[in-house]
Amino acid sequence: MKTYLTINIFLILGEKLQRKHVTSSNLKSVGYDSATNILEIEFNNGGIYRYSGVPARAYDELMSSSSHGKYFHKNIRDKYSTKKVC
Repeated sequence: MKTYLTINIFLILGEKLQRKHVTSSNLKSVGYDSATNILEIEFNNGGIYRYSGVPARAYDELMSSSSHGKYFHKNIRDKYSTKKVC
């Protein structure tokens, strides 16, 4: 439990998640922390957002989708609590 809280505090304070580059007209890179269920997405326009409470299955499906942008718009956007990182 202590590890989870430590990771969660670091994420709240702005520690960067490791993101993977994706080929998409909308998304630039995607990162996920399974300990906190936080999904971080960098968009091609430069914005970075964190989505809370995202299950690992949604992250896996996003990363394996033939269209990352379509999957994001249908299954993640407006479905999870969102915070703009920058």
